[in-house]
Amino acid sequence: MSTTTLTKSPTGQAPVRPVSGEGKIGLRANLRHIGALTRRNLLQIKKDPESMFDALLMPVIFTLLFTYVFGGSVGGSLGGGREEYLNYLIPGLMAMMGMNIASAVGTGVNDDFRKGVMDRFRTMPIARSSVLIAKIVVELGRMMVATIILLAMGFALGMEIQTSFLGLLEAVALSAVFGAAIMWIFILLGLAMKTAQAVQATGMLVLMPLQFGSSIFAPTQTMPGWLQTFTEYNPLSNLADAARGLMMGGPIAHSVWVTLAWAGIITVVMAPLAVAKFRKAG
Repeated sequence: MSTTTLTKSPTGQAPVRPVSGEGKIGLRANLRHIGALTRRNLLQIKKDPESMFDALLMPVIFTLLFTYVFGGSVGGSLGGGREEYLNYLIPGLMAMMGMNIASAVGTGVNDDFRKGVMDRFRTMPIARSSVLIAKIVVELGRMMVATIILLAMGFALGMEIQTSFLGLLEAVALSAVFGAAIMWIFILLGLAMKTAQAVQATGMLVLMPLQFGSSIFAPTQTMPGWLQTFTEYNPLSNLADAARGLMMGGPIAHSVWVTLAWAGIITVVMAPLAVAKFRKAG
């Protein structure tokens, strides 16, 4: 006769066997996991509606600020007035909104990691990439909300699309593709840095020169030569110029292809690094 001894855990609960790895996960299961995690992230926004304030207010504030502070002078250099500057500004602000919304994903990932949420996800038999992709899906949703408000403000103030509705949709889609690529950079920062404040500060240091050293707010012809060279290779300038061409007319091929190339390179390099960091972080 043999005796089996059961040992209870210190908490009085049965011990839980940890998951040693994510294993092989099919595409259908991966999509299901992304959907479930996206729903979880959306429910978080529902419980914390203040997290939408930047997406709701930023387009209004920046449109009014730049239109009425710089619209007269810059619009004059464009051969018109505030209306002409508005047609120039809104496509550029689409690029800026995408970058600012993208930076928020890094602080969100860092906050979840420090609260232990990411550790719980890593014990589940799900693809590690699905956790991060779900974050990107939700942030893309916030980006679309900000873009819709931005365009509504533009139309209310007198912006006119010079091409077609299809061109407008293509500009929005291009901004979303580039924004999704940039999010991988901020996800990596969120996993690598110790605090959300550090992620936010680093993001500002990166975004400020890229945004103001670009063609987002004003033409680059009057800038110093060295700054014009910087703006020429600045991915935000290419995105803004591409969106401007798609919405208002003008040459677009070079800017569109350069923007897509930047998005592809950033994703190919940063996405695997972010997923690898997520597996090892702790």
